[in-house]
Amino acid sequence: MAKKKFHFNSETLSYEQIEHTITHWLKQFLIHTLSGMSLGAVFFFIFVTFVDSPEEKQLGQEKSHMQAQYKVLQRQFGEMQEVVSDLQERDDNLYRVVFQADPIPFSVRRAAATNNDYYEQLLDMTNSEVVVSTTQKLNELKKELYIQSKSYDELVLLAKNKENMLQNLPAIQPVLNKNLKQMASGYGWRIDPVYHTRRFHAGMDFAAPVGANIYATGNGQVISAGWQQGYGNCVQINHGYGYLTLYGHMSAFKVRAGQKVKRGDVIGLVGSTGKSTGPHLHYEVHFKGEIMNPQNYYFLDLSPADYDRMVQMSNNSGQMLD
Repeated sequence: MAKKKFHFNSETLSYEQIEHTITHWLKQFLIHTLSGMSLGAVFFFIFVTFVDSPEEKQLGQEKSHMQAQYKVLQRQFGEMQEVVSDLQERDDNLYRVVFQADPIPFSVRRAAATNNDYYEQLLDMTNSEVVVSTTQKLNELKKELYIQSKSYDELVLLAKNKENMLQNLPAIQPVLNKNLKQMASGYGWRIDPVYHTRRFHAGMDFAAPVGANIYATGNGQVISAGWQQGYGNCVQINHGYGYLTLYGHMSAFKVRAGQKVKRGDVIGLVGSTGKSTGPHLHYEVHFKGEIMNPQNYYFLDLSPADYDRMVQMSNNSGQMLD
């Protein structure tokens, strides 16, 4: 039973019982209700903010576990990338050098296939940054491994064709010159015999009597046999693998365009046609469109001592014959 409440009436000088109306009771009810709800909201906010639910605790543990796994994956990716980089370096600087193949451009090796739309979709997923970063690294590694695999396929093919390649290389002198007495002028800057000015000599001159045999320096196919400005009667042989040789100032041809030849076959006779000051053979070696120094391609024709002497002789800066 609720206690009765009184108040002192100064006019009657007596205590009178307080009579509460429904409005009063309704007001009191609302005040207590709002106070309770406010206090409850405060406690709920504190609980939600500072106290983890069992599900949140489990998610937190899973996140920590996943981050640890991600660090392990990052380390493994780094180790695999080091292995791939080592394979790429060996490929470009060893294997491809042995087979005289061009290295794979850096832009091709590093051009990992990217799909921006795909990565944007990953960003909307849970733990998106981890997913995107891992996916990008994996795609880059897959691309590099694919390119490296194709490179090794190419090297295997080159290895199978190595014997044929060695037969095609221009690896002997184009005239009989075992004693090296017929070499007249080497590759490099020389004195022009007509204009008496310094001019770059793109081949080697071999002095020989008119009618001396000229030999193919490697297996290949004749791509031209005819007159060529400056060279006179000239033969060009495509040896494949990027190699081409040129033989100038001939007095006669022994081959025709389209004919296949082998190393040591007679392809023509020494003469003095075209821009020439005397009977000789002008010989050039081209590799992938660039003119090379022929002295580097006589390794099947000379002993080490003779080869060293020939290099010294060819480096002289005297007058050429064409």
